[in-house]
Amino acid sequence: MHYNGAMSTDPTASRQSIAAAFLDACATAMALVDAGFVLRAANPALYEWLGSGTRSWRGDPLAMLDAKPPQLTDAVSRALAEQRRVWLRDARLRTAIGDRGADLAFTPIDEGLVLIELHASKAEPAGLRLSESLRGFAHEVKGPLAGVRGAAQLLRRRLEAPELVELAELIMAEVDRVAALSDRLLRAGAKPRLARTNIHEAIERVASLIAAEPSAPAIRRDYDPSLPAINADADRLQQALLNLARNAVEAGAGHLTLRTRAEHGARIGERTLRLALRIDVADDGRGVPADLAETLFEPMVSGRADGSGLGLAIAREIAREHGGDLGYASRPGATVFTVMLPVSDDGARA
Repeated sequence: MHYNGAMSTDPTASRQSIAAAFLDACATAMALVDAGFVLRAANPALYEWLGSGTRSWRGDPLAMLDAKPPQLTDAVSRALAEQRRVWLRDARLRTAIGDRGADLAFTPIDEGLVLIELHASKAEPAGLRLSESLRGFAHEVKGPLAGVRGAAQLLRRRLEAPELVELAELIMAEVDRVAALSDRLLRAGAKPRLARTNIHEAIERVASLIAAEPSAPAIRRDYDPSLPAINADADRLQQALLNLARNAVEAGAGHLTLRTRAEHGARIGERTLRLALRIDVADDGRGVPADLAETLFEPMVSGRADGSGLGLAIAREIAREHGGDLGYASRPGATVFTVMLPVSDDGARA
């Protein structure tokens, strides 16, 4: 084996170098800390989670990351003293995008080093789990969107058939909506813009978009026409419902049912509401894989190799923005995603 340059004679440094190379190849966010509570190595996954970009934490005290000191140094001390893995649940860490929660595992290894593994905490707010890279995507997509809209405008002027004109206008409207959503993602944490909304108008928009796709399933409407308007952000709700409908298409659905109902005495989270609106998006596709049942709504979880794993996470986030929630029931050939939204004044968010 040939080596360029001088070989280190320090076995501890060599082991640390090997460990650092191993960390770099891991998708799990990890770091090495010594007995003096100094960070000796950290991998790219951890830097991304911290939102620190190219800024390296190597050589810095572990306490710099501790939002609730001395939780981290105490855990390192326990792992070294007891020579066993120590778990720290719902730890709070300082990051470039604010304090974040995580579950941490501290495992002692040789030469007085402790390996720290980071696992996303279920207690962490959903908004913080959408990474900086996603906001970077929102920024980058705005340029191509402008080009698509310009092309649709030119096409609209040259078309004469009413059905083609309608499709061109649909493209322009969707580009405008996605551009607005990108702007909102760049302003992470922005509240929904609430107004009195006819939910059936938003659902019909979704039906039109799905029907225009090449692999569109047969669409069945089952609406309760007596439902009142609700306080909602129509664009955001349309995005959530479109994500659910496209999820059905990608699951191989041949039939898609869009159903609305009023629910009296509905329970959403810890609240019982006088009146809620239920929206069901039902399909006859392959269903939700059993191994994803517990993590289906988590970001980056997908049952498809080419899936982004964001559609359902965003849909649930939007439902919760409106004081509601998203759930599902599934088996092969029968899957229903249900959005529950408050209607009564005591349940709707202002």
